Amino acid sequence: MRDDCTDFRTLFLQGAPMMDMRAPIEFAKGAFPGTVNLPLMTDSERQRVGTCYKQQGQAAAITLGHQLVSGEVKQARLDAWAQFAKAHPDGYLYCFRGGLRSQIAQQWLKQDAGIDYPRITGGYKALRTFLLETTTQAVAQCDFVLIGGLTGTGKTDVLTQLDNVIDLEGHANHRGSSFGKRATGQPAQIDFENALAIDVLRKRDRGIGQFVLEDEGRIVGSCTVPLELYQGMQHYPLVWLEDSFDNRVERILRDYVIDLSAEFVALHGPEQGLPAFAERLQQSMARIYKRLGGERFQRLSSLLHQALDEQLRSGSVEAHRGWIEGLLNEYYDPMYAYQREAKAERIEFIGDAVQVKAYLEARALRDTVAP
Repeated sequence: MRDDCTDFRTLFLQGAPMMDMRAPIEFAKGAFPGTVNLPLMTDSERQRVGTCYKQQGQAAAITLGHQLVSGEVKQARLDAWAQFAKAHPDGYLYCFRGGLRSQIAQQWLKQDAGIDYPRITGGYKALRTFLLETTTQAVAQCDFVLIGGLTGTGKTDVLTQLDNVIDLEGHANHRGSSFGKRATGQPAQIDFENALAIDVLRKRDRGIGQFVLEDEGRIVGSCTVPLELYQGMQHYPLVWLEDSFDNRVERILRDYVIDLSAEFVALHGPEQGLPAFAERLQQSMARIYKRLGGERFQRLSSLLHQALDEQLRSGSVEAHRGWIEGLLNEYYDPMYAYQREAKAERIEFIGDAVQVKAYLEARALRDTVAP
């Protein structure tokens, strides 16, 4: 029999399969990548047991729990656990603190199914604490550099070509701007933080000690960058990416029109996906109404509406360039120009995509071999 797990670092580095015994409502608030929720109790059962515990004590609560999870209900859950254990002989099970629920599941698996299956000591809480500390330690011990630039310069395109990137937008499943919401939604905040920490852990295990981040705000859609990391981002050196206005328009057209509409169609089919995509773009424009001002909002919204009508009618996306060009010229570029001026002292290199990529790769190599 394998021992219960206390080596959280190895567990996350290897991506060990994990069976989460917590109730669905607990799992939905946050878990770990690849974890499967096979709860001991449903949400309503957990609530009843919790109420009993408060009113009558632990013994009565345990008795009620065994009554609720018995007979066919118990057998169905045991069958699911056994199936997972057989499919993942290298996995583990856990509950919130590594206490009663995981102990019961472990005991039932052994007694009723003949399966010795280890649990994670300290459970979800210990794993979560380990990952929070992983991020905190990286901020304190590693070197970071930011990549910035005007909207549409292709910062993400450069990041995807580097080995030492922490992709905040990728982990948040959001492109970072008012128009950055994707068709597939975003992870829960805890899931975002956990995936970020595991990414850092695995890269550091490969010997990476310098990370490149996109220059972001604290909020990436609905996900919040960990405070210690965001505070560091206010001081990290900055590399500024430049590209032509025409290239930026084409890139935004690709990301926010062509690719986003394809996401909606893939998710919902053409009949529902395209109207949903059109509604999303209009919502994104409405989100910056106050910052645009009434007259500018009405003008750009009209161009957007016309472009969407044409796209839905003929499939052509050409008309979208009108509102994209207006939004860049009148909103995003002035805003980013102000931000660049405020950060000018931190900018250590300026160049196009090829130059910035080469500089960041040389910078990482220099810092790696430096004594």
